[in-house]
Amino acid sequence: MTIELPILLTFVGYLLLTMLIGLVAYKATRSLSDYILGGRRLGPGVAALSVGASDMSGWLLLGLPGAVYLYGINQAWIGIGLVIGAWLNWLFVARRLRVYTEQANDSLTLPDFLENRLADRSGLIRVISALTILVFFVFYTASGLVGGAILFEKVFGLPYLTALVIGGGVIVAYTFMGGFLAVSWTDFFQGILMLLALIVLPWVVMNELGGMAQTFADLEQMDSSKLNLFHDFSWLSGLSLLAWGLGYFGQPHILARFMAIDSPRSVPLSRRIAMSWMILSLIGALGVGLAGTLYFSGTPLDNPETVFLALANAVFNPWVAGLLIAAIMSAIMSTIDSQLLVCSSAITEDFYKRWLRPSAQDAELVWVGRFAVLGVALSAMLIALDPQTTVLGLVSYAWAGFGAAFGPVIILSVFWPRLTRNGALAGIILGALTVIGWKQLSGGLFNLYEIIPGFLICGLACILVSQMDKAPSKAVMLGFRRMESDL
Repeated sequence: MTIELPILLTFVGYLLLTMLIGLVAYKATRSLSDYILGGRRLGPGVAALSVGASDMSGWLLLGLPGAVYLYGINQAWIGIGLVIGAWLNWLFVARRLRVYTEQANDSLTLPDFLENRLADRSGLIRVISALTILVFFVFYTASGLVGGAILFEKVFGLPYLTALVIGGGVIVAYTFMGGFLAVSWTDFFQGILMLLALIVLPWVVMNELGGMAQTFADLEQMDSSKLNLFHDFSWLSGLSLLAWGLGYFGQPHILARFMAIDSPRSVPLSRRIAMSWMILSLIGALGVGLAGTLYFSGTPLDNPETVFLALANAVFNPWVAGLLIAAIMSAIMSTIDSQLLVCSSAITEDFYKRWLRPSAQDAELVWVGRFAVLGVALSAMLIALDPQTTVLGLVSYAWAGFGAAFGPVIILSVFWPRLTRNGALAGIILGALTVIGWKQLSGGLFNLYEIIPGFLICGLACILVSQMDKAPSKAVMLGFRRMESDL
């Protein structure tokens, strides 16, 4: 696409706004709880859109529209699975996790919560879960940095390395300064921008094509399979796509938002906002792909994932196009910043404070957290130096890894008082190993998305080992009953 000054100014203005939010959040950050969980004072709207923006990433504006452009509406199955999984997570886990993490010695991270919830004095559950988070998220973050750098490279014609440094530098800067508040506030504005872009773009394009009814009629005439939800559908592929929803129960950056909501009473309103945003955004992404299919039917795109960019450049003036391009960067940034912060939290709370400096004061821990953000980002950028790195393929891998390793453990920890430390450890380890092993196999049943066997084996391991283990102490059982009474 041809770059014009309005596009550049709009895009740079957006990046400067995120830096300003980071500066404001810096002044509001006074303790480790502020830096890691925003002092547990996220309003329902900010929490809801922060969950959505940090979850969907560039997949919502690049991957899904590109898949629909290429194959048709049958790609909606993954969106259906995600909606179901997100709704169940909000409905059953969010409120309980919010109450329980505060009661369990004001736990600030997922490993911290598991250690306190299961009364593990050895620190083993904290170390294993923190290491799992760090390993998966460093590669996950690297894949996001590659996506951001490629966007800068294509839009502004920058060399890849320069694009990587600029894109990564902006994200690191506001996360470094403002921590959780900066990440959540920027995610809130990024979520609004993403939603507006996904509603406005397909609506304008379809109007240009003669309206929605005419667009669908023309698509039906051009290739009816594009509008067939069950085209090329098999139960194995359909189940794999729907199973993406299982991942929500174990994503640390999403669960952290539940822990940070200002009150358990805010969860129902936050859930309604989050699900409305998610459904509208997914419908908009499907609309972008379908509109692009017809709009570019005579001149097919070389890269299907650029359909959003190509449409924005084709139908809008440069000022609006600049905002829509910023929406794509928003999607990428909103996931990377959350991943950086979760990694920083694991290093600060679960390693530094737990093992090196138990007596460290908040001011010291906040700065340790900031430099941990820098360290993780640099590690991810080193991995991302090669734009062809296979780390991009690890996105679904990491989603499955987190979902299988932590999903059943989190569900059981807030619903089943009999869960033990050894049961949770067995679940985390076997769930992660199953995902890794299953991914190496192919053909027949092994074409099933690896999160399904990983999730099942993790859940079974948690239950079976816990049943064979010594029953939890009276203090643990009392803590569980106290959580339930406060719901």
